[in-house]
Amino acid sequence: MARLLSMLSLLVSLAMLFPVHGVARTLDEILADGTLKVGVNPTLPPLGTFNEQNEIDGFDVDVATRIAEMLGVELEVVQVGSPDRIPFVASGRIDFVMGAMTRTPERAKVIDFTLPVHTEVFGVLTTEDKPYSDWRDLNSSEVTMVQVRGTTPVPFIEENLPEAEVLLLDNYPDVIRALAQGRGDAMLDVVDFVGEHMNNHDVEWKVVETPVDIYYCSLGVAKGNYSLRDWLNVAIFELHRDGVVDEYWRKWFGMDMIYPVQMTPYF
Repeated sequence: MARLLSMLSLLVSLAMLFPVHGVARTLDEILADGTLKVGVNPTLPPLGTFNEQNEIDGFDVDVATRIAEMLGVELEVVQVGSPDRIPFVASGRIDFVMGAMTRTPERAKVIDFTLPVHTEVFGVLTTEDKPYSDWRDLNSSEVTMVQVRGTTPVPFIEENLPEAEVLLLDNYPDVIRALAQGRGDAMLDVVDFVGEHMNNHDVEWKVVETPVDIYYCSLGVAKGNYSLRDWLNVAIFELHRDGVVDEYWRKWFGMDMIYPVQMTPYF
């Protein structure tokens, strides 16, 4: 009986995590319905953000809009957050999800991924007058890292760059300003998301050649929904080939993608 109750409890937990709202729609079903439902997280600017009309906007919406146009259907943007975005896909509430969906082996057990749409670089931002060529070069008492207080790079620096001094500030604009003013030597973070702040200063910026990691972000679709995934792969290839992804990236991030996705016929 205890084992049965334990199994029932597990099933209830799974049902709460993945509420049943129908199975994932195939490509033909989306075409027949005339609507493409895409999950976007508006708390990850400039990938997703609220505009002045309180509508979800951003890079992800521009890409999703172009995909819907290519498919010949209307776009329905569905607000998602980091905890519920994968359950929304798995339960069929949305057709695919965006929002920095980094491909990982663990996530790939639950959902399928398309080809990459963009990259994100976890690396070092500094200025052209600094000699660093590898993030490990920063492990020196002569280096001052300028970081946002409470962010995940701070414990990473404590563990991997213990010799470096660390100046903690409250937000990214202050960090970028401090680097521009020479109050510190470098910042370690996802560099792509600070392009807007970098453009506010007349400084020759440099992203250190060897990053800590490069994340490849794709569209997440329901497991086994091959008809939709395969069509999206063709669409993503075209968006890269035509320069559309790069155009939207410059529009929203204020700079070119640091490590562009390499588009090849076998991509």
